[in-house]
Amino acid sequence: MRTSFLPFHLPLVGEEEIRAVTDTLRSGWLTTGPSVRRFEQQFGSFVGAAHSVAVNSATAALHLALDAIGLQEGDEVLVPTMTFAATAEVVTYFNATPVLIDSQPDTLNLDPEKVEAAITPRTRAIIPVHFAGHPCDMPRLMEIAKAHRLMVIEDAAHALPAYFGDDMVGSIGDITCFSFYATKTITTGEGGMITTERQDYAERIRMMSLHGISKDAWKRYTSEGSWYYEILEPGYKYNLTDIAAAIGIEQLAKCRDFWRARRRIAERYHDAFADLPEIQAPVSRSGIGHSWHLYVIQLRLEQLSATRDEVIEELKAENIGTSVHFIPLHLHPYYRTRGYQRSDFPVATAAFERMVSLPIYPRMTDEDVEDVIDAVRRIVLHSRRSTLAPLSTRHTADRVAVTERS
Repeated sequence: MRTSFLPFHLPLVGEEEIRAVTDTLRSGWLTTGPSVRRFEQQFGSFVGAAHSVAVNSATAALHLALDAIGLQEGDEVLVPTMTFAATAEVVTYFNATPVLIDSQPDTLNLDPEKVEAAITPRTRAIIPVHFAGHPCDMPRLMEIAKAHRLMVIEDAAHALPAYFGDDMVGSIGDITCFSFYATKTITTGEGGMITTERQDYAERIRMMSLHGISKDAWKRYTSEGSWYYEILEPGYKYNLTDIAAAIGIEQLAKCRDFWRARRRIAERYHDAFADLPEIQAPVSRSGIGHSWHLYVIQLRLEQLSATRDEVIEELKAENIGTSVHFIPLHLHPYYRTRGYQRSDFPVATAAFERMVSLPIYPRMTDEDVEDVIDAVRRIVLHSRRSTLAPLSTRHTADRVAVTERS
């Protein structure tokens, strides 16, 4: 058993990021400036998008994306119930209606067939969320959107880097929104990025991200700029700082290395839990590139004497941090008061009751990964609904088996 607590996530920040922040502080340019522009250009090149706009959160990115497509009061936007609050709440900023959609059983992504069935004359857009980093079925969703003249705004908070076929997430939908929150695959502390192929969307988003001020307002404080500016629309204060962008540039340079580290951990988890029928491991469909932002197991509770919450508490007692992604939106009070029932979304409801997110991040050592595997196996074996050897005996034999597979 571990003697110190393993957090669910720790960001990997090196001397490169520290030097970049120090250089930015010494430059005298702290808010939106040349580092933000460089970060945007490098990010766009990385994902293969024509235009990129950096903002201070993925929530801001989603808000600006809906503004760019002209969402209006009374419109409907189709969103997964299996997501974080931000995906749907930004729809309500426009007095529009988020319409919740159930998940696919294997990936827990938005179910395209249920999307098509939910379309009404008021539907304006679809926001697919690439759950845990597994890309949604984008070809099918884009086909549905085209047939019904809908816009597709990807919530790619989990999906850097991720691919569908040869296309990288960030270059598929009409607009894509990324997160650089502290727990994401790369981080700027707080931050986000919007990518799109459409110049008109990019220009609108850039303008609205900084009070609706006319183009290149940040240049007011350079030799190229002027004190004069115009307010073209009542915008928002969503700009990213150069300090955050300096971190982002260095993190982006490490993005693929970080991904390889997470993928190795995912492979070790797959191997270690393959002989446990009590655990349903996450899938990775053929033809996609999974970012492995999260590793979400589902417990087959009918085969266990412990509940999901009890397993989480036992892991905590073993000094292993975990989380649950997500509490589906329809289970929250706000959505319950709007008529949603648990039974409306059977796939997401059932998955929520069984899911546990295990630690998966590049700062984990081989020993950390082994500790997670060991703790999960011991707890699951101890909770089996069958006659087993004493726990101490199972632990010893199980440890050898895990070591041999690693």
